[in-house]
Amino acid sequence: MAGRPVMELTDAAAARVKALVDKAGGIALRVGVKNGGCAGMSYTVEMAQEQNPGELLVEDKGAKVLIDPKAVLFLIGAQMDFETTKMSSTFTFKNPNETSSCGCGESVAITPVSEEALGQFAG
Repeated sequence: MAGRPVMELTDAAAARVKALVDKAGGIALRVGVKNGGCAGMSYTVEMAQEQNPGELLVEDKGAKVLIDPKAVLFLIGAQMDFETTKMSSTFTFKNPNETSSCGCGESVAITPVSEEALGQFAG
């Protein structure tokens, strides 16, 4: 596939990913989605020590993120950010595939991208 990357990182997210990976000695952060929460799904972020079969490597602004193969269709076109407030610091996602989110911000409803829309994204 050619075109836009599957997922993009903001400058803040890229800097935080690089710092976490360097500190932990991993190869990348792994991003995925899991079932749960009041809206149906939530994002997952964990340190990756190795790339698993089928995972998609996204490199943006010098940072490396692995996308779980089960999450690719849910994350296409998403932007990962890192936000710090008085109460917390966390990765956030601006995802055009989200159809709703819960009031607490912990879970979302996401519709996978159609097969026809995949052509505009790089793999």
